[in-house]
Amino acid sequence: MTIGTLTDRALGRATLARQHLLRRSDMDPLTMIEHLMGVQAQSPTPPYYALWTRLRGFRPEALSDLLESRRVVRIVLMRGTVFAVSVADAHALRPWVQPLLDRDLDTNPAHRAGLRDVDRKALASLARELLSDTPRSQTELRPLLAEHFPEQDPAALAHAVRCLLPLVQVTPRGLWGRSALPRPAPLDVWAGPPASDLPGPDRLVLRYLAAFGPASVRDLQAWCGLTRLSEIVERLRPELVTFRDERGVELFDLPDAPRPDPSTPAPVRILAPFDNALLAHADRRRFISDEHRARTMTKNGIIAPMVLVGGRVAGAAKLITGRRSAVLEVTAWRSLSASSRSAIEAEGAKLMKFAAPDADEHDVRLIAYPT
Repeated sequence: MTIGTLTDRALGRATLARQHLLRRSDMDPLTMIEHLMGVQAQSPTPPYYALWTRLRGFRPEALSDLLESRRVVRIVLMRGTVFAVSVADAHALRPWVQPLLDRDLDTNPAHRAGLRDVDRKALASLARELLSDTPRSQTELRPLLAEHFPEQDPAALAHAVRCLLPLVQVTPRGLWGRSALPRPAPLDVWAGPPASDLPGPDRLVLRYLAAFGPASVRDLQAWCGLTRLSEIVERLRPELVTFRDERGVELFDLPDAPRPDPSTPAPVRILAPFDNALLAHADRRRFISDEHRARTMTKNGIIAPMVLVGGRVAGAAKLITGRRSAVLEVTAWRSLSASSRSAIEAEGAKLMKFAAPDADEHDVRLIAYPT
């Protein structure tokens, strides 16, 4: 039964509540990472900022410790991008998104020609053997693969390995202040075999709604990169409640999930680069206008830290740290009230203290969007 209509503002408040962006949480970092089904980790530092903006008193050493103890791993998952996830979720999610990675082997414009006629099973077997013994960067792996596949492009072969095998980026990659080049190793070799009771697709969809709902089937598919998920949602329909958005699209949700009053205040938040809160829906108007969405990604595919004011994206941020100073530049995409500007400065000061605690000078600079 469809309960009613949810406005973009109501959807935004619901997702902010589940993302712990209305108020910071006292969860431990591992529990938060599992609740979020991972945090995006295309580069070393974004997971730390994603947790800082959601957890009260978060220390970067807490995530570094989880990576070093092999309870959290960095692995290619949803949408073919790198996430920091718990080991249990890595084992559950990686097989589920394998069709997406298989499709990449056939459609990737940079590498598909170089993979034509490659025996993928033999390539995967060779790579697993090479990486189980010694984690290796792509530069180190390419000549070893070329010895066995001399007719193929070594760069394409190394890319294929990334898609064919569940590989994790071993430490020190991803450690706070001590990162290194990505050197992959097989997930089960680095972190142990999977448990016998891993969640299946139905459970993963329910967890997505718990962290990002209410959401449509298209939203779900945009989050993970898979297609044809309506069958799973239909199977789960008796367990869910449904709504319509302002445009009449059907939305699904957990009956008892938080859906705050749309008038609930939303504090200023500075999101991490590539923050999944903004990337987990096909329709992102709960957080950002279509006009501003076009500004979020650079020509190089980088999504800078976004600044939320009143629950919506109001601009982008850039953190510049040096030995003795730290500067947060915030480029506003719309006019801001004096109270909003003060709130951005206060939140920015906290962020700089987290990112550069030893800097002598911290400064927040608000810049109007260039016309």
